[in-house]
Amino acid sequence: MTKQAYQKETNELMKDFLTAPEGLSQSEAKQRLQENGLNLLKEAKKKSSLTLFLETFKDAMVIVLLIVAVVQMVMGAHVESIVIFAVLLLNSIVSVIQTKKAEGSLDALKKLSAPDASVLREGQEQSIPAKEIVTGDIVILEAGDYVPADGRLLEAGSLKVDEGMLTGESTPAEKETVSLNNHAPIGDRINMVFSGTIVTYGRGKFLVTAVGSNTEIGQVAGLLESTTEQKTPLQRGLEHFSKKLSFAILILSLVILGVQLLRVFLDGSTDMTQDIVNAFMFAVAVAVAAIPEALQSIVTIVLSLGTKKMAKQHAIIRKLPAVETLGSTSIICTDKTGTLTQNKITVVDHFLADGQSGEFSNDPKQWQADEQRLIEISVLANDATISEDGTKLGDPTEIALIDYSEKQNQSYRELRKKYPREAELPFDSDRKLMSTLHTMNRKKIMVTKGGPDIVFERSTKVLLDGQVVKFTSELKERFQKQNEAFSERALRVLAFAYKEVSTDSLVLNDEEELVLVGLLAMIDPPRKEVFQAVADANSAGIQTVMITGDHKTTAVAIAKEIGIFQQGDLALTGAELDQLSEAELADQLEQITVYARVSPENKIRIVRAWQDKGKISAMTGDGVNDAPALKQADIGIAMGTGTDVAKDAAAMVLTDDNFASIIKAVEVGRNVFDNIKKAVAYLFAGNLGAIIAIVFALAIGWSNPFTALQLLFINLVNDSLPAIALGMEKAEPTIMNRQPRDPNSGIFTGKTLIAVTYRGILIALAVIIAQWIGNYQSAEMGVAMAFSTLILSRTLQTFAARSNTQTSLQVGLFSNKMVLLAILVCAGLFSLTLLPGLREVFAIPTAFALKEIGLALALATSAVLLMEITKLILVTGQEPKPNTQLNKC
Repeated sequence: MTKQAYQKETNELMKDFLTAPEGLSQSEAKQRLQENGLNLLKEAKKKSSLTLFLETFKDAMVIVLLIVAVVQMVMGAHVESIVIFAVLLLNSIVSVIQTKKAEGSLDALKKLSAPDASVLREGQEQSIPAKEIVTGDIVILEAGDYVPADGRLLEAGSLKVDEGMLTGESTPAEKETVSLNNHAPIGDRINMVFSGTIVTYGRGKFLVTAVGSNTEIGQVAGLLESTTEQKTPLQRGLEHFSKKLSFAILILSLVILGVQLLRVFLDGSTDMTQDIVNAFMFAVAVAVAAIPEALQSIVTIVLSLGTKKMAKQHAIIRKLPAVETLGSTSIICTDKTGTLTQNKITVVDHFLADGQSGEFSNDPKQWQADEQRLIEISVLANDATISEDGTKLGDPTEIALIDYSEKQNQSYRELRKKYPREAELPFDSDRKLMSTLHTMNRKKIMVTKGGPDIVFERSTKVLLDGQVVKFTSELKERFQKQNEAFSERALRVLAFAYKEVSTDSLVLNDEEELVLVGLLAMIDPPRKEVFQAVADANSAGIQTVMITGDHKTTAVAIAKEIGIFQQGDLALTGAELDQLSEAELADQLEQITVYARVSPENKIRIVRAWQDKGKISAMTGDGVNDAPALKQADIGIAMGTGTDVAKDAAAMVLTDDNFASIIKAVEVGRNVFDNIKKAVAYLFAGNLGAIIAIVFALAIGWSNPFTALQLLFINLVNDSLPAIALGMEKAEPTIMNRQPRDPNSGIFTGKTLIAVTYRGILIALAVIIAQWIGNYQSAEMGVAMAFSTLILSRTLQTFAARSNTQTSLQVGLFSNKMVLLAILVCAGLFSLTLLPGLREVFAIPTAFALKEIGLALALATSAVLLMEITKLILVTGQEPKPNTQLNKC
């Protein structure tokens, strides 16, 4: 296998890239630039806005609605046609806008490139545009610089680089120039720097080994381009259902047209032209009655209402279908840092030679000499500060140390004022120590902090109960055991020591024969609300998986603490994951709850593995490295504090970066889908009732129970406001005690299909009885009775559609005032058809009076009461069972 840049010696790399220590010549750099191109990310080919717009009309339901709208326009129903066209146009425009926004991911990646860079050319340092850097260039780095390309370090002076955007780690990576022989993930390539990262400390010099699309960021961009956004379960369900519905409606309309034409020919009329036109118009009207034209807009409106609810839970929806997808989620792949944890390194324990640990007293006056000295060193051998406006500046670990001092009521400013720094030995990655010089009690004291093993080896004495004593093997073993105990808890440990010196300056040899004082242990602690959120996710049948760039030990420790990692679960590193075949990963997938030190490719592979199992997966992230997986996941969730790249690739953004907010949003998402089902069930139950009544009338030889205009008017009245009102229903009591729904199941399965069929039959029976009663007077009266009963039944059905398991009284008659308003508006619109002048238009005879209205209302009310009574018989008294497939659809 060919060695990578981080595995080679620097002199070998210099030969590979034909580079000298003084850098490239101007002519060579110019030639390479012409041959290989600029140091920029390649742009993906983008579809035009017109192409995207036209693609929105491929959906089967949209095509049928367009045909219906055109036919209606020809027939003179201009208002209905305009409404359909307007809804479809609006949906298409919104879709194009969302797609264009999503294309911003690669644009945001490009912005991460540094505008200028310092390079060596012919031995001279010069500043050039970063886009003109070529492989083989030697680049100089200082604190605050963006790294302009990928490269191998030639020099590193206390160099630290923030690589969180690529690795997900919360602390800057310490860099060295050593060679690495074995394979290492990005986070462990300590001798490399990567394009788009930021130098936070020190200085360095590196040889450019990759530019443009060949950099790690470039590969992320390639992954981002190759990943495909997933259709939501609702989109897949509606698409599948639309095809079936369109075919069924076509067959039904043709059958009805055939029956009508047969009647025309059997009647033997001399002028059959008008009868044939009427038969065709009625067949089209039936198609209109069967297709809920407002379905697309209602789904959009209900999803929009869900976005407002989610915004209150700190979840901003960027792509509307994500509302419903989140409610169907069965797997949440979450980052650790900042999402499950507070993203704030915090001192949580300490250890002194006498065995003391735990919490300090909050009163510094009560501290023993050992405690006082430990805090003094942690504050003095420290470069972090807190500005007047409260902004914390410096390394996160050092900030944690001064935060700890302040928490114990010992002002770090007072200590630094009392003991000003007189000299220092800055931290570097070779020594892993930092020392500063101060005058304490008229003595020159050097205070030192560093890695425990390093400090232990350099210490010959220890501070014990205020006395300096020999650092015996017994005391050393005590400290080592405690350090191991802290490490097992995934705590980051620093050791603190001091030494009396005789000079006003410091040299490296001074960091020998130290007096060990104690240890401070730190961690990025879990958010308090995460414990309950993970438990709630388990109750809702959602598996939580941690995917982090941190080390396995730390990740597992946090996962155990908050309930993600259980007995029998597995934890893998990215390197271990790479060793698994697809079959092996699929076999172990459900047991793996922690992934550590992962690459962008690893994240995509994990998401796809879950998708191959038919699971709806959510993925959180905040860095550039997360963007491809965020796009690949069924729902990508970016952090509000994350990069623009991650936000553009995601469907949802968490403004508070909190895992608990995801679970709250899941509840909203489940409620949104429930409400969409309620609205869709309401629409189709009413349509089914009308179709059954029509088929029954044709079968027994009655006249058509409705005119074409009546059917169009019923759709106009009943297909909008009541369905939208149902989209505002509150969540069912058992919503978070049931398993996620099967994404492969259809829209109408289980209890939803039963409810639609049952309610449709009851509405049809009410209409058939109404027509039968009206026919005793005349066929016209039968039509008027059928029309009135259908519109009233569909209006009152709104009450029954509020829940499949609870009556409106149980839900709360006034808990959704929009339902009451919708019913009043529908009743008002129906009353307009009874006005003089409009009666003739809607084929309502003058004999149709209060008696007939009362009968129609009684029949409609009876149908709805039967719907509600059936719920009481079937559901009342049954206790909801957690973790069941309730309302699965």
